Amino acid sequence: MRVGEQSTDPIDQVLGEVPMPAPLTPEDVRLAVRAVVVHTAEEWPTGPLCRNDGASYPCRLHRWGRRVLEAHGLNERQIEALIRHGNPFVHVPFPFTATGPSSARPAGVRPATPAGYPAPPPGRAGLPSRHQAARATPTGYDPRLPAAR
Repeated sequence: MRVGEQSTDPIDQVLGEVPMPAPLTPEDVRLAVRAVVVHTAEEWPTGPLCRNDGASYPCRLHRWGRRVLEAHGLNERQIEALIRHGNPFVHVPFPFTATGPSSARPAGVRPATPAGYPAPPPGRAGLPSRHQAARATPTGYDPRLPAAR
């Protein structure tokens, strides 16, 4: 079955298509990338099936993910490249432009901090460095004492 064809899977006929989100958000794009990567085709003697749920390929979530990514501005070649890459957590910029960084936010301007979170200090992401995390020791641990067996 091709991506644009009507599915004959009984679950698809009962549930229909997964609805598209009205305004696309970065979260929708992240979930769509995961959907197309995790729900890829796997060849079986009966034909291609979804690797994740065993439904006929493309399953409902794979079709939804493709529609979201196409609405976000990715073309077929870019979506196939995401699938071949195989990382369901790959970052797709929001808003997406094929020619480079987003023009909606000038270079060097940081995104707004979500409500309820303190702003990170300038020049840092607000997370401890790798060396600070390595120095952290559990409560009650004394490195001079022999290890308990």
